[in-house]
Parts: sequence; C-alpha cells; structure tokens
Amino acid sequence: MFACGSRDCDEVTVAGRGGRAKLIDVNVRKRFSGTGVGADHENYKWWALSCTSLGMLLVATNSGTLIIALPDLERALGTSLLTLVWVILAYMISSTVLVLTAGRLSDLFGRKTAFIAAFLIFGAASLGAGFSTDGTELILWRVLQGIGGAFIFANGPALVTDAFPREQLGLAMGTNTMVAAIGLVIGPVLGGALVGISWHWVFWFNVPLALLGALWAAIVLRELASRDTDRGLDVPGTLTFVVGLTGLVYGISRGGISGWDEPAVIVALIVGALLMPVFILIEHRSSSPMLDLTIFKNRLFAAASGAAFINGLSRFALMFIFVFYYQGAQGDDPILAGIKLAPMAAGMLVASPLAGIYADRHGSRVLACLGMLVTAAGLALMTTLQAGSSYWLGGFFLLLVGIGSGMFNSPNTAAMMGTVPTDRRGIAAGARTMLQNTGAVISIAFVLAIVTAAVPQEVLFKIFSGLHSGLTDAELQPFIANMHTALWILAATSVVGAAVTLLRPSEKRAARPDVGRPARGLAIEEAISEEIEAMP
Repeated sequence: MFACGSRDCDEVTVAGRGGRAKLIDVNVRKRFSGTGVGADHENYKWWALSCTSLGMLLVATNSGTLIIALPDLERALGTSLLTLVWVILAYMISSTVLVLTAGRLSDLFGRKTAFIAAFLIFGAASLGAGFSTDGTELILWRVLQGIGGAFIFANGPALVTDAFPREQLGLAMGTNTMVAAIGLVIGPVLGGALVGISWHWVFWFNVPLALLGALWAAIVLRELASRDTDRGLDVPGTLTFVVGLTGLVYGISRGGISGWDEPAVIVALIVGALLMPVFILIEHRSSSPMLDLTIFKNRLFAAASGAAFINGLSRFALMFIFVFYYQGAQGDDPILAGIKLAPMAAGMLVASPLAGIYADRHGSRVLACLGMLVTAAGLALMTTLQAGSSYWLGGFFLLLVGIGSGMFNSPNTAAMMGTVPTDRRGIAAGARTMLQNTGAVISIAFVLAIVTAAVPQEVLFKIFSGLHSGLTDAELQPFIANMHTALWILAATSVVGAAVTLLRPSEKRAARPDVGRPARGLAIEEAISEEIEAMP
C-alpha cells in the first residue's frame, strides 16, 4: 500500500512484508527506474551519441579484424583470390545498395526501431559467418551482415544530427569518427590475436557487442524526428542499382585477375555501364525515389557529396593494399601487421575531433580541402616504399593519410547533414554513405585489377595467402611496381577531391538571436536557411 502526504512529496510510504513500512525517495526511484534521460533533457544528446558511437565501434572494429584475417581465410577455406576479395566486396555492396532504403524505412517507421534492428541483424549474421564451411557460404552471410551495417550507417549520423544543436554538430560527428578510428586501431591487432585462436572468432566476437548495442539503443534512444508521410518504396530503383553496381564491380575485380577479354567480364561491365544511367532516370521519375535527387539541388550538399564519393575512391583501398604488403611482401604475422596499420587510424583519432571543433567555429570548406591534400601527399610518398623498406617510413605515411582523413571526414559530414530538414536526415545520411561506399567498392575492385596485373599466379597466391617465404625481391618487384601505380592514381584522385570540395559555398554564420525559440530548433532553421541561400 502506498501513502503520500502531498501530491509533490519526495517520499512514498510502502507497506512491506510483515507490516513494516519503507520510505522511497521518488527522485531516486525516477533516476533508477531506467537508464538514460528524456528527449528534452540537456544531456540526452550525449546519451544518444554514446549509442551511435557503439554502432560505429562495432562496424569499424569488424572491418579491421576481418581485413587482417584475409590471408588466413584463404588458407582455411581454400578460396580463390576473387572469392576472397568478394568476402569484402559483398558486405560493402549490400550495405551500399541498401543504405538508402534503410534510411527511407527509418524515416518512415522510426530511427530507434531501425537502429535496434540493425544491431540484431549484424549480430545474427556474424554468428552465422563464423560457422561457414566455404567461401560462397561466407559471402552470403556477409551480405546479411551488410544489411545490418546499412541501417547503422543510415541512422547514426541522422540520430546525432537530431540530438545536437548546429554549433556542436562538428564535435559530435568528430567524436563518432574518433570512435570509428579507435575501432580501426583495435581491429587489426584484435584480428591478429583472434586468428591465432581460430578465424571463426573474427566473426563471433561481434555477437556480444551487437547484443549490447541493441539493448543500449532500446534503453537510451528517443524518437525526435517527425516521420515522413510518403510511405512508398522504390523497388525498381533498388533492383536496378544493385544489379548495375554488382555488375560493374564484378567486371572490374575479375578483369584484373582473369583478363579483360573474358566474356563474363565484358558482359558484367556492359550491364553495369547500361544500368547505372537507367537508375538515375528511374529516380528522376519516381514518386518515392530510393535516392532523392532533389537534395542535390543545393550546391553545398551536392559538392560535399561529390567529395565524399571521391574520398571513398581515393582512400578505402589503402588498408586492402597494406594488409598484403605487410603480410605478403614483408612477411609479417597477422598481429604485427595489425600493429603496423595502427598509425592511419591513430591519425584519424587525433585529427577528427579537432577538425570538428575547428569546423564548428570557422567553417569546414577549407579544412576539408586541406584534408584531401594531406591525404594525397601521404599517398604519393608511399610510392617510395619497397619490399624491404623500414616500417617507420611506411608508418609515417599512414599517419599522414589518417590525419588527412580526419581533417576531411567530420567537417564534410557535418556540413552535409546540417543542411537537410529533420524528417529527411535518414535519407540524406543514406545518400552520403551510399556515395562514399560506392567509391570505396569501386576503389577496391580497381586497385585489385591494378596490383594483380602481370604478376604470376603462383606469386599472387603466396602474397595474398601471407606466405612470403621463398619469394625473391625480383619476384616481388612486379607487385611492388603495381602497388606504386595504384597509389599514384589514388593520390591524383584525392587532389581532384580537394578541388571538388572548394566548389561548395562556405557556411554562413547566422547572427540572429534565438529569442523565443529553442536553440536546437533555431539551429535547424538556420541550417535550412543557409541551404536555401546557397542555392544557385
């Protein structure tokens, strides 16, 4: 039985067993009745950021652990080189293709629900992947894992943008990037240790993290954005994009290994070349497009999106190259190779939050441009590396690329996400991730075609299996020369990205007082106002 002296009392008397009375402080009860705070609480934004950061940690750590384990996967499952590469590409394509649909579904049915589902799907797919008996089965599980990743990618930036005021958005995005960088630092080293136990644990370690993420999201997150009233889904556009991108990437990746005159390569490239323009046409005419082309009418969003695509082209194949450079050409074991990859993630870890804070105060355009140029410089310097080069040289170049990436990513993302209305941020985040991941997928396939060209098959097998012993410097030289060619192309691409970054207008600092309006609502209105003013 409950008794209270007044409506606003601080204590409640409860009749306990044996007639003994207990006093409960209502405020304490409120504090401990559930973790997290209300959506209108001043600290809610930090609770939301902790949840999205956990999602970023999960996908980033998974990426690092898997890529360092590729040589062991090839030996354990007896896969071909092309199948091994598609263990990576299958995840990236599914997450890329579905990220817009994930953003769309999140705008329709709620971002909290979608984020919880993302963790559960990712965990279930990781569990299944660890039980795979061959490369094909593993690829199928990786597709499902990519679906979970798509919902994490689409909702993370949108949830952060919903929760934070505009003047702190760069810091929030920088924190998310910093957490991802921590995952990239931990991932390769953890992957090397897990491979020492068994390659299965490279996937199984995701399961408890995913369950923790789902529970935390269910407790912490609140629905802040109004839901989109247009409930249509663009099935023709989605199917066209998945077939077109898969054909393009398959043709590029297989062409470098099997030859460009192979019929399967030619057909795949033709299918990709034909369907990608058809996809744009479908989206232009669709009433509920998968990719809302109207968001690209704004010059700031369009140029920042183009820069994100080019960033994916210029940087995302780098870890793929260096895993095989360290394990294949230099003969390092997985743990040592993972440690050697750490400087790039460490550079992102340091640069991302600092870049976010600077962008909040001074704007992001020039900083993002400088970041692309620093990345280009690091990539160009890497062309001096040889099979026997000192680690400190390569480590310094990786650090440069990481710093450049941190300088570019968080300011560019904050500028993009701060320009769209709240009910369209899911689809905007999806568009950003789709473009960057499309660049990354094409980059890996293209770099694979370059580094495998004119290298004997037996040498390629030893390099990509991590079996350095028995290879002479002369046998390794074609691979090193091809690596240099790929790095020069990536560096040039990054310079182009810097030029594209300068095409967008600089953000204007609104000087209106926020009289009578909540700061968060005013920040959103100012972001939309700046978007309209920036239109040509």
